[in-house]
Amino acid sequence: MEMSHTEHDNMIKPRLVVIAGPTGVGKTKASVRLAKKLGGEVVSADSMQIYKGMDIGTAKVTKEEMDGVPHHLIDILEPWENYDVTRFKAMAGEAVKGILERGHLPIVCGGTGFYIQALLYDIDFGAEEGPDIRLRKELTELAERKGRDRVHELLKEIDPVSYEKIPANNLKRVIRAIEYHKLHGEPISAHNEREREKRESPYDFRFFALTDDRAKLYERIDRRVDRMMEQGLLSEVKGLMELGIPEDCTSMQAIGYRELIRYLKGELSLSEAVEEIKKNSRHYAKRQLTWLRRERDVTEINISETGDVIDGFEKYLWQHGDIPGGI
Repeated sequence: MEMSHTEHDNMIKPRLVVIAGPTGVGKTKASVRLAKKLGGEVVSADSMQIYKGMDIGTAKVTKEEMDGVPHHLIDILEPWENYDVTRFKAMAGEAVKGILERGHLPIVCGGTGFYIQALLYDIDFGAEEGPDIRLRKELTELAERKGRDRVHELLKEIDPVSYEKIPANNLKRVIRAIEYHKLHGEPISAHNEREREKRESPYDFRFFALTDDRAKLYERIDRRVDRMMEQGLLSEVKGLMELGIPEDCTSMQAIGYRELIRYLKGELSLSEAVEEIKKNSRHYAKRQLTWLRRERDVTEINISETGDVIDGFEKYLWQHGDIPGGI
């Protein structure tokens, strides 16, 4: 019997697993356990764990937690270097290629949704036409005078989807979205959605989203922030500031770092800064959950319902029998 094109394509596509979910849900532990069961290597899709010297605030996986499983895109860039979706896609693509050549299973783990989208569907997140230097300068100066929230509000009218997805503190992405609308007369979110819908993934992938009951997740996030402070997050931020890293660097916009920088500058008390970290972490987790619910081809695993993450994967396997490698 002759094979259909789809069946033939799926046979030759390289296999890949994605483990995504909100901050604090337990992705790191799950990815390591699954990698050990399936003979995998982990590729980080976290936008901040790639930076050296940013260990506590990013909840960076430790050597002990890796438990012998190779990890990629962790701890390799200096904090003053730029890291964005284009650079991630190139670096992650190379990492995945190497893992496959070694006969292992790539397990992409992280919570940065548009990074995962870019890799899974080879998405072009908006070609870099000649930048509108004047507009970028005007918006940057507006942020300096009136605050980043003021620039963020401009995005609300022209692209409410991006307004919800992009936090005010990510000024570069906010400005890029406004600039894209001016250049093309359409929201960049519409462009990204069109790209995602029309593209077929070059991978035969299984996409797992770890979730939890909202109250339990928020409680876990609050406890984790307290633990980070006990582990010395403030000293970590002080050390980065002493290196003279500019505040507008991508790395310094990470949750936990920007709030403590404000404390060190005298803009917040320490208790206010810690509460801001908790609040912003919860808001980020909410945005991550919203993104995951919009994604296609995702298997949700509520860790409170399964009792154990690996039990959730095994339940999926029992129902479908097609996870790459099996468990």
